[in-house]
Amino acid sequence: MAKRTTTKSKGVSKKAPSERRSGDGGRRTSDTAGEAFIKLLQSPLVAELVAVAATAALAALAEQGFSTRGGGGGTTGKRAGRAVKAAGVAAAAAVGRRLNTEIDEIRRAAKESKSSAKA
Repeated sequence: MAKRTTTKSKGVSKKAPSERRSGDGGRRTSDTAGEAFIKLLQSPLVAELVAVAATAALAALAEQGFSTRGGGGGTTGKRAGRAVKAAGVAAAAAVGRRLNTEIDEIRRAAKESKSSAKA
């Protein structure tokens, strides 16, 4: 994390770039960026992507067939690690497929909009 840099020159301190005020009523630019990030997290698309990722991860974990048996020495940790890695890969692939579908729909809608505007 970057440290704030303040230098005093004849009693005047300079603010770090993250502390500069924007033109929207004296609010910090980091405040508006934070609000935009929160709005993004609350969007239906992000909620759907999280659901898709969770579903794919759970399916991958179920495929690994975890058992509650003890023993096995140190192999249980390796197996669990492989299962978690497979779950992450499955989640990323599912999110990628869903985003590609969404982008294709947007392109198709834009193309239809463009062709109807010409007519």
